[in-house]
Amino acid sequence: MRYYARYIFFWCASLPLLSSCGPLDSIPYSPEQTPETWLSIQPFVNVRIGPRELILIQPSSTVLVYILGILAITAGLYFLRIQTNHRSRMWWGIALALWGAGALLAGTSYQAFSYEIKCAGKEFCSWSSWWEVFYLMFSVASVDAMVLAEAYACVTGKLRKVMKMYAVGHALLYAIVVIFGALIPVKFLISFELLLLVATPNVLMLFGLNGWRYIKLREGMDLALLKTWLWLGFTIGVYWLYLSLDITEALWVQGIWFSENDVLHIGLIIWFIYIALFVANQVKDMPASPLIQLSDIES
Repeated sequence: MRYYARYIFFWCASLPLLSSCGPLDSIPYSPEQTPETWLSIQPFVNVRIGPRELILIQPSSTVLVYILGILAITAGLYFLRIQTNHRSRMWWGIALALWGAGALLAGTSYQAFSYEIKCAGKEFCSWSSWWEVFYLMFSVASVDAMVLAEAYACVTGKLRKVMKMYAVGHALLYAIVVIFGALIPVKFLISFELLLLVATPNVLMLFGLNGWRYIKLREGMDLALLKTWLWLGFTIGVYWLYLSLDITEALWVQGIWFSENDVLHIGLIIWFIYIALFVANQVKDMPASPLIQLSDIES
């Protein structure tokens, strides 16, 4: 556990240095955005931090995403506090802490300090930053940690080993792809769209596993986890619907800033509250003499 805490701290501490360097600056917005046009398409306020005056972008959205990040980390710490030798709870705790750290990174670069990170002092604004690159890696690592949690909670034997190997390999492979995409750079490899394409099969796999187990065993843990995956899918679906209808721009014309990201973050806030209240205490490791064997799944 201490290893993961040091790992997260190291990368977060490195971000201020990385955000000002490298090939990511060569990826422009399409259409290109100057610092002036960047400020014209979204709300902002000037804030003073010490001797510097900074431009804070999307204040209301920033509050929501920071609440989300803090809530996710808090839920993760709660899982770790009640783990009582259940590795499934430990990995759920790590998963939520990683998700929360990623949300704070995303909120900093996509919302709060996006002008300072991507635009200030430049002729044209950059499309991405290292803050966002590590957000992508933390997010996929979070979903893979959930796979590890389910490996301990829902299966045993060879299937558990396969799920563990898959989760570790999946997280490492995605991290390599994203770093490669950032260094070359290749826009699609560091996009939110690729993140969804990579993470969605994991969620579908876990949904199928809990659904199959619930039909077989009628256990409360599986029902609670089924609702978890259903709400996550519903939240992402509403996000894409809101985005496709261009509601953000229609409201912004009327002076109301409520973006598709706000929809996503509110849905995820509800998701984390549900996980902390209704999932945490039900998650437990599968005993050494399991109710479900690999042969049962294959049949």
